[in-house]
This record gives sequence, C-alpha cells and structure tokens, in this order.
Amino acid sequence: MSEGYKNKLTKNKLSIGILFGGRSGEHEVSLASARSILNAIDKEKYEILPIGITLNGQWLIGEGVLDKIADNKTTDLTRVLLSPLPGDNYLYALSTNQNLTSLVPVQEIDVFFPVLHGTFGEDGTLQGFLEMADMAYVGAGVLGASVGMDKALFKDVMRTHNIPVVESLTFSRTQIETDQTSVMDMVQKKLSYPVFIKPANMGSSVGITKCQNQSDLYEGLLEAAKFDRRVLVEHAVNAREIEVSVLGNDIPKASVPGEIIPKQDFYSYSAKYEDDNTDLLIPAPLPEKISKHIQKLAVQAYKAIDCAGMARVDFLLDKDTQYIYLNEVNTIPGFTRISMYPKLWEASGIDYPDLIDRLIDLALERKSERDRTERKYRSEA
Repeated sequence: MSEGYKNKLTKNKLSIGILFGGRSGEHEVSLASARSILNAIDKEKYEILPIGITLNGQWLIGEGVLDKIADNKTTDLTRVLLSPLPGDNYLYALSTNQNLTSLVPVQEIDVFFPVLHGTFGEDGTLQGFLEMADMAYVGAGVLGASVGMDKALFKDVMRTHNIPVVESLTFSRTQIETDQTSVMDMVQKKLSYPVFIKPANMGSSVGITKCQNQSDLYEGLLEAAKFDRRVLVEHAVNAREIEVSVLGNDIPKASVPGEIIPKQDFYSYSAKYEDDNTDLLIPAPLPEKISKHIQKLAVQAYKAIDCAGMARVDFLLDKDTQYIYLNEVNTIPGFTRISMYPKLWEASGIDYPDLIDRLIDLALERKSERDRTERKYRSEA
C-alpha cells in the first residue's frame, strides 16, 4: 500500500472522494473535469481523496493518480474498493502478502463526487452501487441518471410531459447489424435528410454523425453502434444551440441561458474539447420571453426525470421558425473551468469554488432525505 495513504483516518474535515476516469469513451473528458475540480476545491474545508478509475475498471489512489492514469503509468498506485455494506463508509486498500489478500482501511468517505462522464458513471450504474452502500454522492440518483443518459428513453419521457423534442427513431445494434437495409429504409421513409445518428447512451458527442445522404447513413449507423447497443436517429434542425445549467434537488433553479456557436458543422467532440474556435455566448442573445421559457422547460425536464444536484439542459432553437426543442439533459456535465455548466453559473452569480460547495451540500441534503424513508413495513396487529 502506498505510504502516503496510511494513517489517514482523520475526521476533522469533511472527506470528499473525487471519482474520475472510468470505463467509458468519455474517459479523457472526465480527467479534464476532475483536474479543474481538484484545483478549485477548498482544501482547508475538505479532506480530498482523488480516486481514479482505469479503462478496465480498477479503482486506484496514490500520489499523482490523475496524471498517472492519464499516462497509463499506474504500477505504483494502490488498488482500492468500496464495500456495498450500508454503514461501512471506508475505502479499503487491497494488500497482498504471501498470496493472501486483505483489506486495509484507507479513509472514511463522507461524500463521493463522481466526475465520471458516460457509461459506468453517468448512467445510474455507479449511483446504484453508492445507494447500496448508503453513501452520500453528488448528482442525480439512479432514475435521473439512467433516464437522462438514454437519449431515446429520455425523449419518450419528454413527450409524455408535453415538452417538445425532435422527431426520432430508435434501433438496436442487432437490427443494424442483421437488417441494415430495413433500418435505412425506415429512416428515409420517416425522416428527411440531414439526420443525426447518435449512440443512445453516450455523451460529449462521442459516436455522433451528421448524415446528408444514404452513404453517410450507412457509415453513421455502424459508427454509433460501436458505442452502444441502442442507436438514435433524429431529424437535424437548422438550429441555434442553447444550454442552461440547473442546480438543486426538489426545488431546482436554472441559470441564464448560453449559446454555443461551433465553427464546425455541429458541436462535435473535437469542437467541445480540441477546437479553440468555438464561441460561447453568455448570456445568450435571446429575447427575455424566450430565455424565460427555456429556463422553465429546463426545470420542468429536470423534475420530470427526478434529477438532483446538477444537470446541463441542452436546447435547439429553430432558426427558421423560432420553435424550441429540448435536446437532452446531461446529469454529469463537463466540469472544466471553461465548460458551459460552471460558466453559466458564474454568469448567474455563483463562482466555481462556491458551485462545488453547493453541490456537496446538495449531496448531503439528498442523503438526509433518503434516510427519512422507511425500509421495512410492519402491519398493526
């Protein structure tokens, strides 16, 4: 076990476990978000334990863990795990001696702060594990995370709440691989070009293709199917891209809207993380009536999926009709200092360190609310 992590069972500060990396196509994005949080979080107020998760799912701690995971040089890091037993809030190191593996308590964690974008972090799987362990954690619960992550299911929920979304179709990977001709025929019959093809469960624009013709469609379906077993095809709108940050639990609030103006054809992965030419307009140049309506829809969608803590809600504003479509809810949005989520709150009066504090407070509030729930039923005699 790494020497730097012995005898750290202190309780004079709130202990925060920052989870980053993960088994996802958004692994590198997570590292960037975590780096910004680790630089900004108040170390006088909190005891910070960075916990990196590798692409094969190992949880690791140690000196320079973020850089070492980024460089894939993890041999001197310590493997750790969290017990799913309620009430056991310790993170344990795996110690091996003479072929015997034992668990050594490293640190008690008060709140986990997941910065895990995409699968196995933002889709309800991690949240379910933390719920089993009865841990406080930042962000949406199982339901909000899983519904927010699945673009196809999310659209269905929005439709039931009369929140406008773009017309779309959903296909399984099996359909695409075994009957691609029928899939393409259905798309071309129901939707008009151009269309976007997206993995249903992925963020950061990973695996997304804008298709102008049948050839593009063929390639786009195969590309999206690499990243998820369900694929969404939706009509492409000639739209302005508007985003709103939402903060809170049962009584959430929306930030001022912001607008993204990518120099590329759409707000792709490279436009988000590799291209410095994308313009972010904060606040978005919108009539007040439209801004307020977008904020209202953002909060409505947030509540509809029982979101908590935080989310970035993305909209499409049709340039031709001025019609507003809700595109998606991102329950663990990018969290670098230049990401839209914190920048929108900064423009709304909450700076980056204060935003981190509020999210931790909301995690404790949510845990306190969960603790009020009766776990057994005893009928009266």
